[in-house]
Amino acid sequence: MLAICGAGWKSVPGTESTRSVRTRVDLSSYIHYNQKSQLTCLRQVLTEGSVAKWLRQRIANPPRVGSTPTGASFFFSAIRIFPSPPPMHASNYPLRAQIVIPARLASTRLAEKLLLAESGKPLIAHTFQAAQKSRLASGVILAVDHPRLAQVAQQIGADWVMTDPQAASGTDRVAEVARARPEVDLFVNVQGDEPEIAGESIDFLIELLAGAPHAMIGTLATPIRHRKDLQDPACVKVVRSHAGMALYFSRSVIPYPRDGFPGSDGLPESESGLLAPSVPFSPTDPQSGSNTYLQHLGIYAYRRDFLVNLDKLAPSELERIEKLEQLRFLQAGHQIAVGVIPKAPRGIDTREDYDAFLARQKNL
Repeated sequence: MLAICGAGWKSVPGTESTRSVRTRVDLSSYIHYNQKSQLTCLRQVLTEGSVAKWLRQRIANPPRVGSTPTGASFFFSAIRIFPSPPPMHASNYPLRAQIVIPARLASTRLAEKLLLAESGKPLIAHTFQAAQKSRLASGVILAVDHPRLAQVAQQIGADWVMTDPQAASGTDRVAEVARARPEVDLFVNVQGDEPEIAGESIDFLIELLAGAPHAMIGTLATPIRHRKDLQDPACVKVVRSHAGMALYFSRSVIPYPRDGFPGSDGLPESESGLLAPSVPFSPTDPQSGSNTYLQHLGIYAYRRDFLVNLDKLAPSELERIEKLEQLRFLQAGHQIAVGVIPKAPRGIDTREDYDAFLARQKNL
């Protein structure tokens, strides 16, 4: 196979044939040619308005040979004439996305952790500022349950809303926000104890759900690389379909190898064998970076229609057994798109987690 690079041709090692050429333009535009350089399929062009109309007219009424350029040269002349659209941003993204950070004052293992401020500012402020780095979200709002958290939100200049102190989960707090904001299409639930969440991961999740029209929910996962994590019930595992949809979430090892793990003493601790990524990571490939075992991360994106009807979904039996809220949604028949990122953000659950965070902050 030959790959088109710019306006030229380049051989790709290891490909099987020279009968077809596939080129990628701006991550979602594809064009196919056969040996005679005939245009056979134009799947999608990112440019809009008059440019797209002009291209459709040229495809429907190709110029006569000998007049203006035909085939590949015509297409790439169009690319040169009409520049690529600007990078996506909240102002030009087709769906409006809002980040919501549910903030609950009480916490079990580390008391009032969102107010810890040994770094010079409260933990919730770190998470808020990290979430602001998203390009595709139109804003960040704190969904708080206590006046002390509301006071912090005011001090850091964050939008905030007081939610029901008796709300059962962070998702219920996000749903409260969603019901009051009909102009928003997607809501991203970022946990308040994720001060190192990457803006790129949030944007990836927004694009993931926006590109999966049949899914009501999107979430992220990362490869599991060590036996202790795989066997830890606190590390929630997820398995996906070939289309990147969640099949099941569990605190148990899934899938469980009937014939045992490789190695004389069970699963190796190194990043080899079943724990090594089987496909190189790429944010545009639903199966990239995935291996057999994936850790589910606690970040979600929801369509507003799903959230406004959340109170109609009663807790399910699977949810009660595993103590995993997402099983309620899965058991009710909702599709959950799962994207894979190479590394998990480090959440703050214990004093040791917070001390490690402080040490990393000093090294910045």
